[in-house]
Amino acid sequence: MTTRRKFLTTAGVGAVGASLAAPAIAQSKIKWRMQTYAGAALAEHVITPAINSFNKIAGDEMEIELFFADQLVPTGELFRAMQKGTIDAVQSDDDSMASPTEVTVFGGYFPFASRYSLDVPVLFNQYGLNEIWDEEYSKVGVKHISAGAWDPCHFATKDPITSLEDLKGKRVFTFPTAGRFLSQFGVIPVTLPWEDIEVAMQTGELDGIAWSGITEDYTVGWADVTNYFLTNNISGAWAGSFFANMDRYNELPEHLKELLKVCMDQSHYYRQWWYWGGEASLRVNGPKMELTSIPDEEWKTVEDAAVKFWDEIAAESETKAKVVNIIKQYNADMVKAGRPYRYG
Repeated sequence: MTTRRKFLTTAGVGAVGASLAAPAIAQSKIKWRMQTYAGAALAEHVITPAINSFNKIAGDEMEIELFFADQLVPTGELFRAMQKGTIDAVQSDDDSMASPTEVTVFGGYFPFASRYSLDVPVLFNQYGLNEIWDEEYSKVGVKHISAGAWDPCHFATKDPITSLEDLKGKRVFTFPTAGRFLSQFGVIPVTLPWEDIEVAMQTGELDGIAWSGITEDYTVGWADVTNYFLTNNISGAWAGSFFANMDRYNELPEHLKELLKVCMDQSHYYRQWWYWGGEASLRVNGPKMELTSIPDEEWKTVEDAAVKFWDEIAAESETKAKVVNIIKQYNADMVKAGRPYRYG
């Protein structure tokens, strides 16, 4: 009969032997490289806090190394680099990164699709745009993680703009789709690397910028090289997203996928209040730019042209028509809802 003493001795030897025979295998840390459309100063608000939070929570499991505008590849090559796996994830709008999808034209500033920053997440989360974006990007090997809103699109210029006539002949740095729309009013769209914009304004290569609201103008230094800020805008909010290479995304365990989503959603929330408060505060208290406006009745010409532009885009494909119809329905609902959703 085995004594209790002998059993404990034997069990102890067996446990030690087992631990020697099968040492624990340390999991290697997952490392991603993500590039944002934003330069360093702007990234401090639109992406860095979220990545810092992710890395802190993920700990030894995963780390995202963040790169700023054009550091690894030019912004216009972001999509291809992510698709090939050269980089793992991207923060950008579809338009700027030259995404080859049917929804690319709606990224960035699709003219007058939104009036306020909250319009963007409602369109995606309640009106069906999330499902369309997910389907389109899945076709090309990219995971669309989530979309959110940034600032409205205003003109920052050297010379004052008080009428549509003043826009004619102005060389303006803007987004591809916004430039296509604005060209009918005599604006000359110019494409340059993001970090070259300030110098281009100083040398006279550019007359203005239609790429942001006043918060970014001050944050990135453009308020130092422009004199006027036009209060009329062509869109109430930039629509941008977080994307990842599909294979790299699928390799992640479920809890890290969820952590990515949570941190990206926190980034969207941060921008909601940072831009909303910043736009108002700098209009009221900002010392560097003088505010100008084009009369409402004249600006309605631009708003009416936007609806025609929507129809032109809708005629290009079935998917584009589906998105345009959602945008039309949403804006019609907001008008019917009345104040505070829409005024006038």
